[in-house]
Amino acid sequence: MQEIFNIFIKSIFVDNMVFAYFLGMCSYLAVSKTVKTSVGLGMAVVFVLGITVPVDYLLNEYILKPGALAWAGAEFADVDLSFLSFIIFIAIIASMVQLVEMVVEKFSPSLYASLGIFLPLIAVNCAILGGSLFMQERDYQSIGQATAFGLGSGLGWFLAIVGIAAIREKIRYSNVPPALRGLGITFIITGLMGIAFMSFLGIKL
Repeated sequence: MQEIFNIFIKSIFVDNMVFAYFLGMCSYLAVSKTVKTSVGLGMAVVFVLGITVPVDYLLNEYILKPGALAWAGAEFADVDLSFLSFIIFIAIIASMVQLVEMVVEKFSPSLYASLGIFLPLIAVNCAILGGSLFMQERDYQSIGQATAFGLGSGLGWFLAIVGIAAIREKIRYSNVPPALRGLGITFIITGLMGIAFMSFLGIKL
């Protein structure tokens, strides 16, 4: 349980998808103009990562890894389907994003309209695919660890986009030099937030 908690906290603050790896920056920059839309997209990312990472973990452990098909019989013990990882992970992500899009359109049409094209683009958000690939690379030992990593990564991305959206709403009333207005000042603030999150590297987990 302690290991699962450590993975969860580390994936939020230390290995933050935005500030540590700069993944998912396209949606992060485009949707973070208001807190409302940022919260909606952030929650969708948390849900998608929280579902796809453990599902991809099970697929990796019991189908894709070298020797993963040993449960099907001795003749399959040497089968290696790891070359299919990318396409299968993306298929799972696309199906989950389609589910999220249908739910948001049904229960919050205004949020669906605000997010526009960026909601279906979660399917190609590199933070989502990065979560599954990091899970595969780090070789987590249980589905609990994979789930903690997926949820933590999603919450880290959620904190990043909501944080920058709140700052961007405030700086509208600030005297920002004309050349830096818009994405210019957003990049600068993102860099400063990334430096701030580096302070969490001192946490012993």
